[in-house]
Amino acid sequence: MNLAPLVTTLSVPLQFVVGVVAAVVATRAMDVVMARLPEGGTPPFVASGVLTENRPGAAPERLASVVHYLAGLLTGPLFVWVLLAGQGVLDGPSAVATLLAAGVLYVLMVGFFVVVVLPRSRIGDHRLPLVRRDWALSAAAYLLVLVPLVAAGTRFV
Repeated sequence: MNLAPLVTTLSVPLQFVVGVVAAVVATRAMDVVMARLPEGGTPPFVASGVLTENRPGAAPERLASVVHYLAGLLTGPLFVWVLLAGQGVLDGPSAVATLLAAGVLYVLMVGFFVVVVLPRSRIGDHRLPLVRRDWALSAAAYLLVLVPLVAAGTRFV
């Protein structure tokens, strides 16, 4: 029995599993960075506040945690999808495809929060630049952990 078609068929779904596992680790690393930044813990409360139409300070803490961890968890498979798309365009796996996918995902992460979520929040204008900066740093930390873990993990599937 030839197992090559089965292995090939399972390769892509297993890459998404790697993305989820890497996302868990990257989200925990992001938590460490967020805790050290002045406005690092604010973005989950901004998202929670937007969803409940409250100020970030009055936003439900549990919802902030759920939004943060769910977004972190789902961003791993999103990275795998962007990476596979980049590999398709660039004729296979390469460092260029990985860096391109990381760049695209960084722009999506920061752009979505800064352009869609943050303007809908009820946060003071004086805090906006700090929240944007701390979110950009937190997103970069997330990707600095996620990208190498996915790159290493997908070599084995």
